[in-house]
Amino acid sequence: MTSRTLLVASILIGGPAVLASYGYGFVFRPDDVGLLWGGVPEAWRGAYTAWMPLAAAGFLAFSHFVVFRLDPARTRVGPFGYGLFPVLYGAILLGSALWMPLCFALADHPGDRSLWLAIRAVLWVVGLASLALVASLVAVRPERAGPGVVLAAIVFAIQTFVLDALVWPAVHPAG
Repeated sequence: MTSRTLLVASILIGGPAVLASYGYGFVFRPDDVGLLWGGVPEAWRGAYTAWMPLAAAGFLAFSHFVVFRLDPARTRVGPFGYGLFPVLYGAILLGSALWMPLCFALADHPGDRSLWLAIRAVLWVVGLASLALVASLVAVRPERAGPGVVLAAIVFAIQTFVLDALVWPAVHPAG
């Protein structure tokens, strides 16, 4: 399987898995969806909510560049080749798909430290993989990512690293 095929498969499987995890929450646990905010103050929720579609649009924008503009045979990211991208995407999408089910499991078992640590680990994996993706897009050669592509990745990383991995756990009551 080529690196591009693996990347596309990651996106085509991981993307719907993320959406399905959210769909599960909204369809089967609608009364518990509010729990997902954790301790995020009401005053911050509008900014969080506004940032989410920007992050999703950023994901689509930089993914278009990675999938359709980069030549896997020629692409280099420092010492790595194109194969770095399926690894980063896999980490981002798998972690993102696990977050909501883990949060609902914690709601069902409050005080379970192993679940809280699993949530924190998932958020850190996604956030760090997102930062690595930004760095990869800055460093990719010979095709260069334009400023719009890098900005799209930064917007996504602000959501996944800053808001999700740093802020959300810091204000969550389980923390």
